[in-house]
Amino acid sequence: MGFTSFSSEFVSPVSPARMFKAGVLDLHSLIPKLMPEVVTTAAIVQGDGGVGSIKQFNFTEAFPVSHVKDHIDVLDKEKFVCKYSLVEGGEIGTKLKSACYEIKFEPSSDGGSICKLGAEYNVLDGVTYTEDEIKVAKDGMTGMYKTIEAHLLTNPHAYA
Repeated sequence: MGFTSFSSEFVSPVSPARMFKAGVLDLHSLIPKLMPEVVTTAAIVQGDGGVGSIKQFNFTEAFPVSHVKDHIDVLDKEKFVCKYSLVEGGEIGTKLKSACYEIKFEPSSDGGSICKLGAEYNVLDGVTYTEDEIKVAKDGMTGMYKTIEAHLLTNPHAYA
């Protein structure tokens, strides 16, 4: 058994509150609209969107897995932090025992935010992730939030 992790950070001109609302609280509604080439549908399948809720994301054939279900473990709306774990789909059972993710938006000095993204994978015995595989996962997660950022910059009144 081993662990693999990655983190990514970027500065955004969008406020932490807007990034959090769009990229965490309403991600299931927004991302199929912004990235239809990757996400076909998404929904809260259990709970009210808060801690303990489960969100399901269904992917197109362009993505290497058909779906994932994420369990919201921590949701701090004042500190703009969300931690969630993968409970079904993705590479659970094929490469992973578990996967946990953290998204955090901190205020930057210019009124924007510092977007911090991270993941920790508990891999199955005998499985290793290559640097290229980690880069793809990291770039994919960062790319999704950069897409959300672009949408918010183009639509300054959305999620205000």
